[in-house]
Amino acid sequence: MKTILLPASGADTARRAAEIIRQGGLLGIPTETVYGLGANGLDENAVLNIFEAKGRPQDNPLILHVSGPEQVERFCHSIPPAAYELMDRFWPGPLTLVLPARDNVPRRTTAGLDTVAIRCPDNDLTREIIRLAGVPIAAPSANISGKPSPTTAGHVLHDMDGKIEAIVDGGPCSVGVESTIVDLTGEMPRLLRPGGITPEQLRAVLGELIVDKAVVGEVSPHEVVRAPGMKYTHYTPSGEVIIVTGTGISAARYILPRLGDHDRVLCYEEELGLYPPEKALAYGREQEPETLARGLFAALRQLDSAEIQTIYARCPSGGGTAYAVANRLKKAAGFHIVNGEEET
Repeated sequence: MKTILLPASGADTARRAAEIIRQGGLLGIPTETVYGLGANGLDENAVLNIFEAKGRPQDNPLILHVSGPEQVERFCHSIPPAAYELMDRFWPGPLTLVLPARDNVPRRTTAGLDTVAIRCPDNDLTREIIRLAGVPIAAPSANISGKPSPTTAGHVLHDMDGKIEAIVDGGPCSVGVESTIVDLTGEMPRLLRPGGITPEQLRAVLGELIVDKAVVGEVSPHEVVRAPGMKYTHYTPSGEVIIVTGTGISAARYILPRLGDHDRVLCYEEELGLYPPEKALAYGREQEPETLARGLFAALRQLDSAEIQTIYARCPSGGGTAYAVANRLKKAAGFHIVNGEEET
């Protein structure tokens, strides 16, 4: 199979892309978060092909992408008022809601659960593709399972060339980390994954919000999870990732004596001068967490080399977008964290 690139500006790109979805094919789609690997979410065979192309465990649920809030009742039931409030406030946008699934949603899409994760992406072209296809698009991130997520069409082509029919090239993703996921099926709203919509924004609408343990630590491989990105190793380059906390100076004092020929530093732009230029890669500015979100996965991909043994990473703290960046980086490190203040 030859994977083709469809330009976002192409006059018939949306039509061609929708036809691929209708025929049961696989399509790389741009969103504001990361690129998705899309297929007809109501076609069990097409969904199976997603898992096979990614090498994704089949107990890891997929997100169903719709073109607007009006479609949600077609695939979900018993929708609480809070869901409509969140849709009204944040859709289209980087927010996924977990809701009870109707019988027309295949259990392969939901990984056997009676709930489904659903969202409306903030990308005009992708929403038009969904509308023209006439079906929701199931789409996890369009990368090899466990590797850093793709934020450009080139990243998708690197991982999926020859495995999928086409990629719609929508340019770089504006958010850069996957969507926030909120479970609304329990007594209290529960944050399953932080993302472009922050906990602070959610609490402003919901009031109270429980943070699931998967956000702050590792989950047992035997545990049943209700959304993607909660259980398995994610975002990992070939080398070991070690997060070093503390001030820039204390982190450098810890890292520099340990920095071997095959090691690298993933740091903030403000800290580049602390390390040899050939050893350090910045992924954004510490004081502007949105730049860290946009740059994280591209940087991890750049450092994904068999020649690199250890990546010492600087990780933001605090709320807002920094909270989502820290979640992804901690998962990439397998929660291996060293306090530079204590170790120097």
